[in-house]
Order: sequence, then C-alpha cells, then structure tokens
Amino acid sequence: MTADWYVLIEEDTRTTERADGTELKLHRWMLAGTHRIGPDHTEAVAAAEDAALHYLPGILARHARPGDEPARHALLAQDGAWIVLVKQRHRECHIRVTTARLVHSREEKEAPPKSLKEKFRSAMEGPPPAVKPWTWAPEDKADQT
Repeated sequence: MTADWYVLIEEDTRTTERADGTELKLHRWMLAGTHRIGPDHTEAVAAAEDAALHYLPGILARHARPGDEPARHALLAQDGAWIVLVKQRHRECHIRVTTARLVHSREEKEAPPKSLKEKFRSAMEGPPPAVKPWTWAPEDKADQT
C-alpha cells in the first residue's frame, strides 16, 4: 500500500444540446487533473488550497487574454473539499478540488490473444456469458446464508 497524497481537480463541464427547438445546457463533473504531491498530507492540503485559488478551468483558459484575472469565489467544505465558482467575460464554471490518498493501484493486464482454434470454437458455441456486475454483500448478511 502506498501513502502518497494527490490533489484532484474536477471541472463542471457544460455542453449545449438542442432538442425539439429547446436549448439544453447539460452539466457533468469531469476529472481534469490528478497531481501527485507525496507522502505529506499537510503539503497536499496546501497544494489543494493553491489550486482552488489559482487553477483556471479549460473553458475559461481558452478565451483568456494575457493579464486577465477571473472572478473567483472559493468555498471550503467541512470535509476539506474546495468548491470554486470562477467567472470571466460572461462565462462561468465550477471546480472542485480535493485531496486523496492513493490506497490501491493495479496495472492493466490483458488476456493472451485467442488461438485460431479458440476463435472457431467460440464462433460455434456463441458468445460467452455476460460478466456479472459488482454487488455489495455486507459481511453479516453473507454469514447468515
């Protein structure tokens, strides 16, 4: 297990869609940055505050001119997350900045490619059964079964 702390920056991305003559503004949170800070939690908290006070979201950065300083309202939640409203030239967006400790990491592992014989066999037998979705079984209920 690793004890590295990260600063995560999420942006409220907005797209505009048209449906039946109506303009819909769709919002979605997207992870925009994952910054490794190191083993010091205090340093991660300081880095998160700096990101909350200075990070410029992509939607505003694309339209910024040298010397521009957007309006910014930064709120610190009880859990340590920063919610920031950034406005510039009739555009606005929200970002969320949090600290997180990496507790698990695993590299991707691919299965070996199928042989020609396996490909023919699977074509004759049909598709494999669907992968079961993840479900939660609390320990006390699992012991009763």
